Amino acid sequence: MPGNSSLTPPKRRLYGTGKFWREVVPKPLPLHDIPRPYSRYGLLPEVFEQELRKIRKPSAILITSLMTYWYPGVRKAVSLVKKVHPGVPVILGGIYARLCPDHALVSSGADSVVSSHGTASLLGMLDEYGIHVPGNCPVRGLSVYPAFDLLTRIDYVCVMTSLGCPYRCQYCASHFLQPDLIRREPDEVLEEIVFWHKEFAVQDFAFYDDALLVESGNHAGLLLEGLARLDLNLRFHTPNALHVREITGEIARLMHRTGFQTIRLGLETSDILLHRDLDNKLSKGDFERAMHSLLKAGFNTKEIGAYILIGLPGQTVDSVIETINFVGANGAIPYLSEYSPIPHTRMWEKALTSSKYDLALEPLFHNNTLLACWDESKKGELPRLKRLVSEIREGYR
Repeated sequence: MPGNSSLTPPKRRLYGTGKFWREVVPKPLPLHDIPRPYSRYGLLPEVFEQELRKIRKPSAILITSLMTYWYPGVRKAVSLVKKVHPGVPVILGGIYARLCPDHALVSSGADSVVSSHGTASLLGMLDEYGIHVPGNCPVRGLSVYPAFDLLTRIDYVCVMTSLGCPYRCQYCASHFLQPDLIRREPDEVLEEIVFWHKEFAVQDFAFYDDALLVESGNHAGLLLEGLARLDLNLRFHTPNALHVREITGEIARLMHRTGFQTIRLGLETSDILLHRDLDNKLSKGDFERAMHSLLKAGFNTKEIGAYILIGLPGQTVDSVIETINFVGANGAIPYLSEYSPIPHTRMWEKALTSSKYDLALEPLFHNNTLLACWDESKKGELPRLKRLVSEIREGYR
């Protein structure tokens, strides 16, 4: 990346994965006492500014946002946009803007913040600035392809076949952000995959759905059957995790036949009683049956990982250890996933009372690496948990 020769290019790994460009920057004041460096990820500001200068007379500039605790990056992006294009309205949307609208209005520097669900709010705001979007514009639906073609190199493509999730997990804000489950037609998704493969030689595709396999008989199953017929020698990955109880023998066989390489399962905990309180998405025996189907279909342990939530309010270290061992005993690789306190979730109030941090006032404290709802004695057990995970992984090499 031009602009800073002192930065080491991030390593690239199998299937186009790897680290982001990273630059250590001064810590925000709320994180001053955290004994770790603070970094900004992605394009360097000077490179971003160069790209902005290539844009001629924009009517408006739309900025999205992801994690709530990434808002300093949002603020930096807004400031650079206003520097290069003064007077052009800057509209902020996305997850941070939806979950923390008051904070975004005060802290982001954007002229307007879209905090309501759906594209209608954005289109109405554009109308207020005198920008009319035609009724047949693809932005009004799910059919528009992301502009991956603007990248200098396309290592992989992210695909979403749906928005939303029918489950109401206590720790997840999916239902607030997208109240209804909206799905694209399987043939339409298949067409997009073929487009990126034929036009840009993309082989790796990552599904970013929250509920890819739910009701697979009239959705994902049809897509997989279409992929199997085409036999394009592609590779598929599921970083957002699959619902365990949806993995049947037939689905596992189709996934193996169509080239799935990275299977991630949303286990969270092996404590079934806790599941009934947390998410009700897993029953006794579901994980074992899913693993049996995947292994019988031809997947190996190195390809199958299970996410384990740690840092939940009231969660014990022993519970995490039991889940790690449970995953290993069933032939999968455990992956620790730190809980992030998220506004507008059912667990939010419990998180507020469990944390020493002011989660309501400062989104920086939502950072999952802080384990904000665990006390120091539990945090001190993290190295032991990571060692246990490493031992299981080493055992499967």
